[in-house]
Amino acid sequence: MAIVSSSIVTRNMADFAEQTGNVYKSVAVISKRANQISVKLKEELNSKLAEFATTVDNLEEVFENREQIEISKYYERLPKPTNLAIEEFLEEKVYVRTPDEETQEETSL
Repeated sequence: MAIVSSSIVTRNMADFAEQTGNVYKSVAVISKRANQISVKLKEELNSKLAEFATTVDNLEEVFENREQIEISKYYERLPKPTNLAIEEFLEEKVYVRTPDEETQEETSL
């Protein structure tokens, strides 16, 4: 008997196709949004850790203080960017636009 992680969620693929009409296009949109979220979180984390950075002449010595460790642990416990992107997409919080369709609409006017 296989043990399934409680963090695994079974999803209906038809839910993904509702907004775009295509499952693959939806996955591409979710992927791009997950990358955006990931970059944003990484920038936040780096800026918060930079506040505690100390310059050391010896490269072998790395000093980490308690605040840095707590901040890192906080970000590790956050939901993964992919999960956040999926939830945003399914809740229709992600604006989906297709440049090809926009140019076709402009030329037909």
